[in-house]
Amino acid sequence: MTRTPPDTAPLPVRVPLATRPLGVWGSLQAGRRNVLELVPEIATHAPILSGTTARRWHMLMDPDALKRVLRDNVGNYPKSVVTKLILSPAIGESLFVADGAEWMWQRRTAAPVFSHRNVAALAPVMTAAAERVSARLVPGRAANLFDEMVTATFEVISDVTFSGGKAFDRAAVHRAIEQYIADNARVSLLDILGAPAWVPRLGRLRTGAAMQSTKRLADGAITARRAEGAKTPPDLLDLLMAGEDPESGRRMTTEELRDNLLTFIVAGHETTALTLGWALYLCAFDPAVQQAARTEAQAALGDRAAGVGDLPALPLTRRIVDEALRMYPPAAFLSRTAQAPDELCGREVRRGDTVILPIYALHRHHKLWEAPDAFRPDRFADPRAIPRFHYLPFGDGPRVCIGASFALQEAVIILATLLARFRFARVPGRDPKPVMILTLRPEGGVWLMVDRA
Repeated sequence: MTRTPPDTAPLPVRVPLATRPLGVWGSLQAGRRNVLELVPEIATHAPILSGTTARRWHMLMDPDALKRVLRDNVGNYPKSVVTKLILSPAIGESLFVADGAEWMWQRRTAAPVFSHRNVAALAPVMTAAAERVSARLVPGRAANLFDEMVTATFEVISDVTFSGGKAFDRAAVHRAIEQYIADNARVSLLDILGAPAWVPRLGRLRTGAAMQSTKRLADGAITARRAEGAKTPPDLLDLLMAGEDPESGRRMTTEELRDNLLTFIVAGHETTALTLGWALYLCAFDPAVQQAARTEAQAALGDRAAGVGDLPALPLTRRIVDEALRMYPPAAFLSRTAQAPDELCGREVRRGDTVILPIYALHRHHKLWEAPDAFRPDRFADPRAIPRFHYLPFGDGPRVCIGASFALQEAVIILATLLARFRFARVPGRDPKPVMILTLRPEGGVWLMVDRA
């Protein structure tokens, strides 16, 4: 049997990047359809692209320039106005959107919550979710594994955020979050034109009531917890309530607790569900990799679900997760707004310029990765060999994702458990379509045939 030459072998699904200038109207259509279609194909070969679409922009793929924006001169590049317009109505001035001193004190307060010890202590919740999703899968049938992963990861983040919170209607919160993302995260013409924040975006006014209701639910749960006292072991709410800024002694108010917990709920389930959904698609795409990972998982786990103590015995599973994050990074398109003049890759950056960090293009850049569109988890056999700013699924610098270790631990635990127990195969004609609205989602779901291992 002859092998297909690597350069002609089938490749996993990818985004059709732009091959011609889009203009304002074309950019609006692309942004509402799939934000990544705003990225030119040439971005996977060039270090920087610049242009004007109603306002000046620069698109960075150069690792040194990315390091300057995210680490060396980070104060000059806060989250863009568009990012804040989309997210602030839902999560207020929480860690994800706050800047300057307001961000700094919250980060100092929350950082100990996500210490290695605290994250490891939450692993039993992840193991329990892996057991439940295993019980829901029916061998011999096709299933939308993305939907299953969303359910599993929402169970995890709910259990570690508001454990046992009877005042917290999880289903209502989940519906409100999904509705908010669907209705509010699409780019508007006013965003493209750079209209100021006070100009109303009508589409973002429609779901105000749903998010206000969600905030009231979360406030009620926090008030109830203050009356009940901390759980044993403490969950994220307990840890945040007990936390204080080591420099100022400031503690979070109910409103600040609520906005940050909603941030963790949105980011903590959506991004991990996406990683798992794409990882399972990739395993179905390459049955040989899937079988190798199954052999590894079965040897480590036997009949039980994975736990935190199994992670060292699951290196291939972790490499599959890493490669899924490279190929389909949930935060695939970031933007910043320059506050002062600067220079990037020899280009002039003016105050007010938009600086775009297309992580999807960075992770598929032909000068940084061999066969960038191919699924090759072994490229992460030695993670230290990957230059830091070639691979940014969680960002970098002081604003690196605070929950990265939590997400990776959860993804490996659930993925290893599923691969040890089931075989997954693609459903003909049902491959997912990578579409980015707020995150890089598999449009149409991840439909796979499920059979017992």
